[in-house]
Amino acid sequence: MYRNDEVVSFDSEPLILVNDEDVETGYKSKAECHDGDGILHRAFSIFIFNRDRELLVQKRAGDKRLWPLYWSNSCCSHPRKGERIEQAALRRMQQELGIRTDLKFLYKFKYHARFEDAGSENELCSVFIGVSTDEPLINPFEISEYKYIPLGEVSAELSSHPENYSPWFKMEWERISTEFMVEVDKLF
Repeated sequence: MYRNDEVVSFDSEPLILVNDEDVETGYKSKAECHDGDGILHRAFSIFIFNRDRELLVQKRAGDKRLWPLYWSNSCCSHPRKGERIEQAALRRMQQELGIRTDLKFLYKFKYHARFEDAGSENELCSVFIGVSTDEPLINPFEISEYKYIPLGEVSAELSSHPENYSPWFKMEWERISTEFMVEVDKLF
């Protein structure tokens, strides 16, 4: 049986460094990748919807180094050295949310965001979508709480309270809502 109460993310885990074309250039620890202005590394973000056309969002755990207690998309993390991004996305979705479902790749983008003096995200991020009827079984080391936002209200919520949400979630949703809603609609 799957347990949701295990630490699944470590400062020492080796992340995959990449260039702007997503070619691997080496490996550094997660901590090193997020120090200062950060080092460009591979990452992913997942958006999970339920059959009621609602988006699952999570509030990041309070002891997260970057953006603790900010609301964000359903799941986001990094593939580790030797791991394909699709495998990592499926692994992490189960580890954080206790959910198993198929994912569809939408797009890839590069972004940089600094969080106070704690460090930065400097990522080449692949964005995935999926649908699940499973009730989340959240990992408390990763997530403090979760909720669902009706699909038609996500943009308004992000506009009304941008200070409550992670920067990558806002960037990704802007693009999903303007370029990929046909793909989202296919999920239902």
